[in-house]
Amino acid sequence: MKVTFTRQVARPLSLLTLALCLAGCAVGPDYEAPKPQLPGGYHLLDAQQASKTEPGAVSTRWWQTFNDPQLNSLIDRAIEGNLTLQQAVLRIAGARQELAQARGGLFPSLNGSAKVTRQQLGLEGLLKANGVTDQLDSDTASQLSSLEQPVTLYQGSFDASWELDLWGKVRRQVELADAQTQAAIEQRNDALVSLEAEVARAYLQLRGAQATIATLEQQIAVAQQSWELTQSQQRNGLAPLTDVENARAQLSSLQAQLPQYQSQARQAMNGLAVLLGKTPGALDNELFAPKAMPALPQMVPVGIPATLARRRPDIRQAEATLHAQTANIGVSVAQLFPSLSLTGQLGVRNTDVSYLDNWSSHFYSVGPSLSIPIFQGGRLVSSVRLARAQQASAALDYRQTVLTALQDVENALVSYRADQARVTALDETTGSLQRAFDLASDSYRQGISTFIDVLDAQRQLAQAQEQATQARMQSALDLVALYKALGGGWETYQNVTLPQFDVFGPATPAS
Repeated sequence: MKVTFTRQVARPLSLLTLALCLAGCAVGPDYEAPKPQLPGGYHLLDAQQASKTEPGAVSTRWWQTFNDPQLNSLIDRAIEGNLTLQQAVLRIAGARQELAQARGGLFPSLNGSAKVTRQQLGLEGLLKANGVTDQLDSDTASQLSSLEQPVTLYQGSFDASWELDLWGKVRRQVELADAQTQAAIEQRNDALVSLEAEVARAYLQLRGAQATIATLEQQIAVAQQSWELTQSQQRNGLAPLTDVENARAQLSSLQAQLPQYQSQARQAMNGLAVLLGKTPGALDNELFAPKAMPALPQMVPVGIPATLARRRPDIRQAEATLHAQTANIGVSVAQLFPSLSLTGQLGVRNTDVSYLDNWSSHFYSVGPSLSIPIFQGGRLVSSVRLARAQQASAALDYRQTVLTALQDVENALVSYRADQARVTALDETTGSLQRAFDLASDSYRQGISTFIDVLDAQRQLAQAQEQATQARMQSALDLVALYKALGGGWETYQNVTLPQFDVFGPATPAS
């Protein structure tokens, strides 16, 4: 193949016109936003619990529905200090720089160069090989002898090149980088939602463990009184030694449960400290004092499935990834087509530095360059097919993410209703067992019932109280899981300051 260029004006204008016409197109499929098939609403079953769900707008600060100022403060500080969230912000910064790099492909490149070389031209050998030196007189031969010696060549130039984006390859690369940036943003939003949920979970687990400890300590105090009473009665010959040992066993059994919940409280405080970007134990003074479990809100708005796809960050991230993979198809297809570049060079060259400013030492070149892929061993075609396979996988991943999100919400709704019903039943059970324990204690004092009846009633009461406290905590945790499944909590935290990195200087320290 031979391409000829002439010094005419019409031909470059024709090429420029053709390039401008082709610049308006871009190969590969255009991205179309998916339209998932979603149900009209969630399965909001009728319930008699105090906290009910409704199809209203999801709160953007859902943790404030617990009406706990300390929880609000912990989440605000976690958003500022959490290291994982800061890493997500850095990924956004990196994606923004990749986008800037992609946009740089739309503009020409200009480079400067300067070099000094020592060269042996080899003219003497060429002249002798062609018999020139034999035909020259002595004067001419002496003049040519200087040219046969090594010379120092001084050269400086400016090189410019601009690849015309005829097939939209660079524009698809920009589109790809822009979608990847959006995916990084949604990844940060997803990390933000997870962080808010983790802080709320750890805080509720702390208060639940403290509430359980308080319940056990009350039961231990009652068991201690029973043990002391039986000891007094045994010394007076009013109770057998077996009653004393049974009372002691009951007390020890309750005391053995304390370390478990004390450990849970300590671990929850350590977890909260790390979530805030602090060392374990840094929040002990703030969180050690027990507080009541936050009450559940009366109404919990859950929205509708149609808004879930626009609100959950992981769905938005999956959509951005699908967009990026769709644009990548265009990048791969564009590699199958010829590339046209405009190149130019301007410089000076001479063996004498003093003559570099002379016009005769200047050189230049300008013109188009055409590159046509003819045979690449099937790599380009395979690249296109790979891009299409990745795009198809991203489409399936989006669909799966939507289905998983719907499943998370439905499961959270079921658990929230079930655990609230469990709390109601356990509260009723606890009331009945408390009355049974009081009656058994009175009957024992009157000699009507045995001490075994008292211990059994006490054991059942302690178990029911512990289960009721744990169920109340689990209901609060279910509400947190529901809010996380709905994907709210990131909307008001989008004003993120991206870090600015110097081109030169030391690396960022780890401490």
